[in-house]
Amino acid sequence: MEIAFRMVDVFTDRPLAGNQLCVVPEAPHGLEPELMQALAREIGFSETTFVSEAAGDRYAMRIFTPGIEMPFAGHPTLGTAFVLVSEGRVTSPATQIVPAGEFSVEVDRAAGRARVLMQTFEFGAEVADRDRIARSVGLDEKDVDPAFPARTVSTGNSHLIVVFRDEDAVGRAAPNREEIERLLAEADAGGIYVVALSSGGRVKARMFAPDVGVMEDPATGSAAGQLGAFLASEGGITGKVVIRQGHEVGRPSELHLEILRRDDTFDVWVEGGVAVVGRGTFELP
Repeated sequence: MEIAFRMVDVFTDRPLAGNQLCVVPEAPHGLEPELMQALAREIGFSETTFVSEAAGDRYAMRIFTPGIEMPFAGHPTLGTAFVLVSEGRVTSPATQIVPAGEFSVEVDRAAGRARVLMQTFEFGAEVADRDRIARSVGLDEKDVDPAFPARTVSTGNSHLIVVFRDEDAVGRAAPNREEIERLLAEADAGGIYVVALSSGGRVKARMFAPDVGVMEDPATGSAAGQLGAFLASEGGITGKVVIRQGHEVGRPSELHLEILRRDDTFDVWVEGGVAVVGRGTFELP
């Protein structure tokens, strides 16, 4: 059996930066989830996507990290949409169908960019033990910004968002795997998203998610969208925000948010550059 794939870099304006993605644009009918998981583990990127159907302005797919299947994720959404539109398999705007639901996506092929709309957010309870949170990433309680609570936000997948006082603290973060795993299990979250806010709508971020098979993620689109809702809800921040992530792992990334108030909730567009950097074929018995 031969399974064609594309290699894509997401949340970057140039190849060989941003977050790596493997896209299987036409998964063979009946491809078992166990084999999808094995292929994701074989390629070793943060995520691999498998498109099961694509026509008109709709497509369906599944997302796997090296360790688990994800109901939704951001950079796989942008990267897959870009591949499908670029190859004429779907039109833009399009609707993406994943286990977490349906998401609106738009692709600007000429500009090398894509974006996804995140609309439904679930806020978890505050995680009160700031000292424990700080220690889980090798920092001190005094590094935590007291102006913001630490809490989970979910859009089909869930992350614990923690705001630190400055970019230096985020840069110094050194994850303790055992501490993070216990903390995330209790918080019912898939990762801890540590951020620092700067003037001009700029954010420095890092994501630690050992349970999904990648200790530090270079760019996390779902968490970025969750952060947008978090900032709007907890800090009254709307408009445009730019997130820098991935420098510590040699994959500099830039994620762009547009946070819009909608009645008693928020719409958050997550946008970034996409570069297709290669293609190949899995050759299996």
